[in-house]
Amino acid sequence: MASRTLGRVTKALLAPALALGATIGLAAAPAQAAVWNSCDQWGNTSLNGYTLYNNIWGSGAGSQCFWANSGTNWGAWANHPNTGGIKSYPNSKKVINKTITSLGSLNSSYNVTVPSSGAYNSSYDIWDTDYDYEIMLWVNKTGAVGPLGTSQGNVTLGGHTWTVYKGSNGANEVFSFIRTSNSSSGTVQILPILKWIKDTKGWMGNETIGDVQFGFEITSSSGGLDFRTNNLTVSSS
Repeated sequence: MASRTLGRVTKALLAPALALGATIGLAAAPAQAAVWNSCDQWGNTSLNGYTLYNNIWGSGAGSQCFWANSGTNWGAWANHPNTGGIKSYPNSKKVINKTITSLGSLNSSYNVTVPSSGAYNSSYDIWDTDYDYEIMLWVNKTGAVGPLGTSQGNVTLGGHTWTVYKGSNGANEVFSFIRTSNSSSGTVQILPILKWIKDTKGWMGNETIGDVQFGFEITSSSGGLDFRTNNLTVSSS
């Protein structure tokens, strides 16, 4: 079972330096001419109100390159060895900065094309502004990967049925919602999930939701695999 990771900011601080060769992977370029691409470990840019991150943070990582046609259409080519431990989380981020009770809605749609091999999950990573709480929503997973913490049973929320895990990585609380069957496209109503954590379970207070990230948490992709986000939208009111 893969141990759960720290948030994007903390990950960047704790990740060991990678050899320069690990950030070179020009074979990753997509078939279409991308608006932006990067093979840098911490390569990032902003497009259409979203911030994109290559985000190679784990030890023992291989090469990975990120391309984007827009903030909502992007992907990564990754060649990480078949070893344990999460190597990277290429992702797109939308900043919300609203308290749970002030939100009228928080929704996202996703459409991905993912490989049938390797070890990874496609997931939302949602943070409060203080990075005390991390809410993960796994919409699909392949290979030897698993969430941190202990199972709290199943719940149907936000248009999906999830198995919920509760744990801590020592720096923040982690609530992981693992979809009971894999999905490559759909819509998630995120606000009911946040209200369930806050009001039904009492696991957190009226936190200010900062980042809503979506990406691919990759443990292994030996030989090079493509991870594509065909479309992603995050909206709030």
